[in-house]
Amino acid sequence: MSMSDKIVVGLSGGVDSSVTAWLLKEQGFDVVGVFMQNWEDDNTDEYCSIKEDSLDAISVADKVGVEIELVNFAQEYKERVFSYFLAEYSVGRTPNPDILCNSEIKFKCFLDYAIKLGGTKLATGHYASNRVRSDGRTELLRAKDSSKDQSYFLYKLSQEQVAHAVFPLGNMLKTEVRELAEKIGLHNAKKKDSTGICFIGERPFREFLNRYLPKVPGPMVTPEGKHMGEHMGLMYHTIGQRQGLGIGGEGAPWFVAGKDMAKNELIVVQGHDHPLLLKSTLQAQDLSWVLGESPALGRYTAKTRYRQQDAACELLWIEDGRCELRFDEAQWAVTPGQSVVLYDGEVCLGGGIIA
Repeated sequence: MSMSDKIVVGLSGGVDSSVTAWLLKEQGFDVVGVFMQNWEDDNTDEYCSIKEDSLDAISVADKVGVEIELVNFAQEYKERVFSYFLAEYSVGRTPNPDILCNSEIKFKCFLDYAIKLGGTKLATGHYASNRVRSDGRTELLRAKDSSKDQSYFLYKLSQEQVAHAVFPLGNMLKTEVRELAEKIGLHNAKKKDSTGICFIGERPFREFLNRYLPKVPGPMVTPEGKHMGEHMGLMYHTIGQRQGLGIGGEGAPWFVAGKDMAKNELIVVQGHDHPLLLKSTLQAQDLSWVLGESPALGRYTAKTRYRQQDAACELLWIEDGRCELRFDEAQWAVTPGQSVVLYDGEVCLGGGIIA
């Protein structure tokens, strides 16, 4: 970056974005803060902290000494992220709206807005990093803090988006961020990290989905067809789910292993390591590659969910917007609708939606 860069920081009211703004201001950059409101259907209830977060962001901006603007992208969020979220659940898949929120809202709508403000860079409190290659293209990298690395959620960023991005926390540990926040007197230094659905928050999931999608109860059955109970709706369940099935009896616990959408049946199996819960290969679609081109076939590592250790794999083929991966060891509860993200060492190459 050049000291002539005007950097627009997404201030969420949390400690990470707050320290991000302070670091950039301390380094002498021209910094402007923006607080985004992306949800407003029920922003007065106990699960949506929009008012508290906006006040925290304003307080931080005052403490750091930067101007702040409040913008509303709720309509864009509903059209670009939430509609996809509902469509995926309605056909039995389990989407990850945080990933689409990053590519469509934080690094598209927000980036466009930042440019209108005269910004040349967009900074966020994500735990990730980037660097310019010798060919001028920008790579997306893992963060130093492996327990907080968020490159998985950023894999859909385009070259333009990742080139405009600034990730000041990429080389910091979360503990260091909180310690710095306390040292400089930020009131939110110990504020709990946000959880739940991106910009919607953590709330009773079944109740929330029920507002938008009709529940269609049906049978829970074993792969052999034995009736084990009733489910309240396939959309409420995901592959590998153990809790909330209500199947009693002795022996190993029961898990969701699949969905038969035509019959409205939830397939359940007994035992964590049941063969139907283990997959050695997967196909992905809706591929997105950070460098703008697909990687060469060969050996890499991949994650099929965020909280997962890297798994060694081979990229077998890519064609017509799809690819196939084969893992050295079978992966547990590979879930359609979730993302598989490919890595070459510390470099996040991109990925796709598990088909």
